[in-house]
Amino acid sequence: MRRCCQGVGLPCLFKGVGMAGARPPLFLLVFDFDETIVDENSDDSVLRGRALPEPLRQSPRGGSYNEHMQRVLAFLGEQGVRPADFRAVYENIPLSPGMAELFQFLSKHHELFELVLISDANTFGVEAKLRAAGVRSLFRKVFSNPASVDRRGFLTLGPYHSHKCLQCPPNMCKRKILGEYLAERAREDVEFQRVFYVGDGANDFCPSGTLTAADVAFPRKGYPMHRLIQESQEKQPGAFQAAVVPWESA
Repeated sequence: MRRCCQGVGLPCLFKGVGMAGARPPLFLLVFDFDETIVDENSDDSVLRGRALPEPLRQSPRGGSYNEHMQRVLAFLGEQGVRPADFRAVYENIPLSPGMAELFQFLSKHHELFELVLISDANTFGVEAKLRAAGVRSLFRKVFSNPASVDRRGFLTLGPYHSHKCLQCPPNMCKRKILGEYLAERAREDVEFQRVFYVGDGANDFCPSGTLTAADVAFPRKGYPMHRLIQESQEKQPGAFQAAVVPWESA
């Protein structure tokens, strides 16, 4: 049974849907991956139980985390950890509470929603988990840092792109990715009635700041994205335009 949208402070999103001859609205649903779709940081999952030398134990405070993980993966490859080992870890990371039920709902109403994933993890891990969960086909696009297997059989990682955003890590600005995607779909004559953004991290705050009053930000309750939205609303009331619905269960 569908939960009324007004129960979470939103206007009805389904009004008129299913009426004969009516064209259903199209919603863009944007997901983060780590601690959003899955209930852990996938980098932490990969490293759990593995011994690292002192220089690799702590992620850099001022440097690039993406470059740090490149070095970590190279070290693990030298220690005999193979892509199949990584894949098994990714496939077994638990989904966040309620996420399986949300995907079931989205599968039943696939004509209403277009799904994309924007993650600062890596394509190898994200794709492995989505396929293991049986939900890869729900996503039109997956944007993440490129990862592949080199000639040595090592899993390697690269940056997604370069950008000029001062808020985001040097390898990925989710605002830029989302903006380019919306522009691409507009050129293809696809207009969304609403954009829903589901995330948890500080790098999810940047793109959610571009949402309009028609859109909805779904920050995971108590996580950095949620705190940053609250702080922005306190400092500049009305500057954050989207409706905000914190979540504990997807």
